[in-house]
Amino acid sequence: MLTTLIYRSHICEHFPPHDLKEMVNAANLKNGQADVTGILLFNGVHFFQLLEGPEESVFNIYQRICEDSRHYNVVEVFCDFAPHRRFGKAGMELFDLREYEREEVLQSVLNRGTSKYQLIYDDRALQFFRTFVEATEKENYFEIPPADSWAFVSDDNSVQSASLPAEITTECSFAFQPIVDPLAQKTVSLEALIRTSSGEGSAAFFSGLEGDEVYKADLKSKKTAFALAGAINVGARTLSINLLPMTLVRIPEAVNFLLEEIEVNGLVPEQIIVEFTENEVISRLEEFTSAVRQLKAAGIRVAIDHFGGGFAGLSLLAQFQPERIKINRELIRDVHKSGPRQAIVRAIIQCCASLEIMVSAVGVEKPEEWMWLESAGVSHFQGHLFAAPAFEGIPAVCWPEMLSAM
Repeated sequence: MLTTLIYRSHICEHFPPHDLKEMVNAANLKNGQADVTGILLFNGVHFFQLLEGPEESVFNIYQRICEDSRHYNVVEVFCDFAPHRRFGKAGMELFDLREYEREEVLQSVLNRGTSKYQLIYDDRALQFFRTFVEATEKENYFEIPPADSWAFVSDDNSVQSASLPAEITTECSFAFQPIVDPLAQKTVSLEALIRTSSGEGSAAFFSGLEGDEVYKADLKSKKTAFALAGAINVGARTLSINLLPMTLVRIPEAVNFLLEEIEVNGLVPEQIIVEFTENEVISRLEEFTSAVRQLKAAGIRVAIDHFGGGFAGLSLLAQFQPERIKINRELIRDVHKSGPRQAIVRAIIQCCASLEIMVSAVGVEKPEEWMWLESAGVSHFQGHLFAAPAFEGIPAVCWPEMLSAM
């Protein structure tokens, strides 16, 4: 299958640009043997390259490129399939933007096209070339240090498991995970994650339940969440709980139940955030919106969890204006290497900034993910990189410290 892949990267300081021709000559031979075409642009700081050819050959070459120590921050910008080659000659060709005018480079690239029409009519690959040459995205080429530039040091401030009050008998429990501001070394809030009494996840808890039983169990579990939060002494810290959107619709007294349990356990509505997952279809939107208004009127804040991974994220933003959104893990995974994910996350951040909605990133596991998101404007994070959930307790947090500063 004919494959086209485009990536960008930063040149390393130890790689002298005058060695470019030697590098291109070597790549020309390897690409020719693999039947792969390479068009490489260089502006003195960044590389921008198109590879096209047989799928396996393109990915094998790209893998070697990612491991090349002469550049870093390698980001895959575009990967697609086509019936014909955009460029006919296998090998490698370099266009040094420091030596040519912008339009000269674009015209030179266009002249190497193998189809009279392919590179003229709405060709995405050519549009990516134009964007790079005109430097319209340059401010988004974040330079992040290698993962091993940071050490993550535990603060040892964990809270041991606490027993529930004797009057609470339930089939569920909760694990607590901090949401943190890593650079400020501050815990922003705690999220209560539902577990079975033996510590299994939410899927095990809801397994076997059907219809309204799901929503009744969902709501009833919050009684345990608030009781456990009181038992482990969350104090004045913000507490996030997850609620299925349709629980507010299918259980008419849901809001009153939540308010009563908050008060009983020595908490106040203002410290509670109710997170609605975007993974459930909301079939009665007016009733849901009315219930959200009741929550807000009582002082409870609302958030959208797993934003970007469900059915109606943008519609929910417009409908009830949450105080916070949490970007879905699928958009976070390896965001530092994925151009499409970066573009989507930047758009979410920009949209939320206009609406004064706080953005958190969930499921952060790699230092590079955190560093890219921090550069993009996210300051609140949740994930195993900083702290794993602690069953019936609060975990210690691992704060980042630059190795050079230790």
